Amino acid sequence: MHDDVKPDDIQSAAEDLLAAYRTGTPIDPITPRFADSSLSAAYQVAVAQVQDWEKNGDNVKGHKVGLASRAIQRQMGGDQPDFGHLTASMFHVEHAPIPAGTFIQPRIEPEVAFVLSRPLTGPGVTVGEAAAAVDFVLPALEIVDSRIRDWKIGIFDTIADNASSGGVILGSRPSRLDEVDLRLAGCNLYVNGVLTDTGAGGAVLGSPLNALVWLANTVGPLGVTLEPGHVVLPGSMTKAVPVNAGDTIVATIAGLGSVTAITGTE
Repeated sequence: MHDDVKPDDIQSAAEDLLAAYRTGTPIDPITPRFADSSLSAAYQVAVAQVQDWEKNGDNVKGHKVGLASRAIQRQMGGDQPDFGHLTASMFHVEHAPIPAGTFIQPRIEPEVAFVLSRPLTGPGVTVGEAAAAVDFVLPALEIVDSRIRDWKIGIFDTIADNASSGGVILGSRPSRLDEVDLRLAGCNLYVNGVLTDTGAGGAVLGSPLNALVWLANTVGPLGVTLEPGHVVLPGSMTKAVPVNAGDTIVATIAGLGSVTAITGTE
């Protein structure tokens, strides 16, 4: 799909979002600027930001699927999945406090992280091929964030804002794909020791593996290959939960173990 969108408009939107990262000050929704544009224009805005990060030394280390469950779609106002890029600077070590001020208005989501052992290039990737490309899975927490003020987002804003990507915390206990039924794996999400939400892998497009297939087949025609060693986050098993400075967040996923994120106070 082609849009009659001026490159200057794409770059201007990308620069406004990049400025929000730098200053910590969110911006107004950008959807009104692209009222007659398709979602391909939103992906162009996102890619322009990724190119800027790469130019400044950051590197793509994986991808995320967003809006993959009905709970998240209802919460975020979308009706279809989207995807974003995960860069090296977004990964945070488990149990190590994440510096305060890293995010603007963070929320956290429990997920299963796929780590790939071989490339996946769509279109035409099957569930079998996707499963064969997974080296191992890890419990994960994704911090989603929005550079759009008050999360007043539609699907165009979300995509242009790199699928509201923020940060990733990976657990340290790898499991093989055949050791756990991802569809039935239950998840408990705790914030400061309080059970905040529950979910299961089947909430993510029926299975997180289906989200990996969707991603490979969606980015392939755009010239993107999912690379060996890269991380794929297939989508949240629960609603996204707001987090604050000083919070300790733990996700336990049946068969995979737990992962802990700590938000710093300084």
